[in-house]
Order: sequence, then structure tokens, then C-alpha cells
Amino acid sequence: TRQALADAALELALDRGSYDAVTVADIAERADVSVTTLFKHFPSKEALFFDRDADQEEALVAAVRDRDPGVPLVDALHAFAVRNSAAVTAAMREPGHLSFRKLVLGSPALREYAGRMWARHERALSAAIAADRGEPEPSPATRALAHIVCGLPGLVQGPDDDPVALREAVFAILRSGWGP
Repeated sequence: TRQALADAALELALDRGSYDAVTVADIAERADVSVTTLFKHFPSKEALFFDRDADQEEALVAAVRDRDPGVPLVDALHAFAVRNSAAVTAAMREPGHLSFRKLVLGSPALREYAGRMWARHERALSAAIAADRGEPEPSPATRALAHIVCGLPGLVQGPDDDPVALREAVFAILRSGWGP
């Protein structure tokens, strides 16, 4: 049901050309469920378009929590970023990715939701790093690291940007500090 709802939301918005052209009633009808059922699976209309939100956050936290003994934190986060980049690259090859990206960028509500989503992920990652370091609360350094890792997707500004080069530059700086 959850996947049917997310698929219905995206299909309708793409068919109609915008997020605002679709109502939750339209989405529920397309997925053959009630609006009440829709809201049992998703807290808001915007959340329908980011149905992998919880999985993404869990993967971020797991990168810290479940890493092998002796693996440095930055290395574990780098490995997560590499895996995530591979998934994003694969998704970008899917026929509807560019349309989805245009849909999100064309909707203030979806852009705002995406920003809030990454802020939640940043807080969750910060808490996981703090717990790993034995901090009662995330320190400024811990919060900064979480912010940098969660900010990686936002570094890609245009079609000519190389996301792999940007990711590797970030992790080189994290490992060795800012050089001359």
C-alpha cells in the first residue's frame, strides 16, 4: 500500500505537470485506498514524494552504529557516501529521475520538505556520532561532521558538477584538514 501510494503520487504529479495539481484525494483514489489510509502511511502530502526518507536516515545512523570494530568514523561515513552515490547514480539513469528532480525543484513545498528531511537526518546522524563518541550531547565538532555529510547532496549544483570529485574532496578535507 505504501509503495502504491508513493507511485500514485509521483505518476499523477508527473502526468499533470506539477505537485500542486494533485490532491491527496486524487492520490488515494489512484491507489484505491481511503484518504485516512493514505495518512496512516504518510504524515503529509509532501512525504509521499520522499518515500525512502526513513530508510535513508536509518542507513546514515547504521553507518556509524554498525561499522566494523576498528573502522574510523570518517571511513565509515565515506563508505556510506560511496554506496549512496552509487544508488543515486543508478537512480539518475532511470527514465523518470530528471522529471522527478524538475518536479521537486519546481515546487516550493517539496523543496522545503526536502530541506526539513535532510535537517532531520543531520540531527539523527549527529546523535549517532555523539553516542559513538560517548558524548552526552552532540558537540560542535560532531554537529559539524553530521552537517557536512548530510550536505553532500547539496554540493551538486549543476549538470557539469562531478559528484564523485566533490564527495572525494570533502572526505579528503575531513581526513587531513584544510591545506594551504
